[in-house]
Amino acid sequence: MSFLSKTSVDGAPRIGVLAVQGAFIEHEQRLSALGAHCVELRQARDCAQPLDGLILPGGESTVQGKLIRELGMYEQLRRCIDNDVPVLGTCAGMILLAQHLVGDEQTHLASMPITVERNAYGRQLDSFHTTAVFDSCGTVPMTFIRAPKVVSVADDVRILARVDDTIVGAQYRNQIALSFHPELDNDMTIHRSFFEMVQQIHATKVMA
Repeated sequence: MSFLSKTSVDGAPRIGVLAVQGAFIEHEQRLSALGAHCVELRQARDCAQPLDGLILPGGESTVQGKLIRELGMYEQLRRCIDNDVPVLGTCAGMILLAQHLVGDEQTHLASMPITVERNAYGRQLDSFHTTAVFDSCGTVPMTFIRAPKVVSVADDVRILARVDDTIVGAQYRNQIALSFHPELDNDMTIHRSFFEMVQQIHATKVMA
């Protein structure tokens, strides 16, 4: 089964957005504004359709991890990622992707060789907003809400952003994991960068 779409609505790349819990609508709004065709993934049959990209949104990682298994979505999501479909995981999405979690043996999709500490910045009251350099995109706004942080990464993981020497953005192959919520700011830099990755891979597959 191919997990990369060769045809989608109006020729636009088809991006699946995990929509079982969390801040998925904001991601959809930003990607739709850029020209993507967003598909909400709520059950197993939603994940079976060809996808050009995947969004794992912020929210409650434990709840999301539990639901993707109960709803029969785990195997298809993992296969999608293993087939190098671009994925953007924000906050809880980072936790879903991490192969190791500090103080917790229970992982979820576990596709990215990083170690993550959940709620590393404290409770909801300790949420904060800042700006920092993101890869080659320049300075972007970053909103942290009960955010995780990356404690360590494998040698082949690329660090995309740091705040006070803490890793808050990383990339492994086509997987991007962020501690913060780009969907909660008006700045479109990160979504545009991700969408350009999706478009590039989509165009290559269409021409193959």
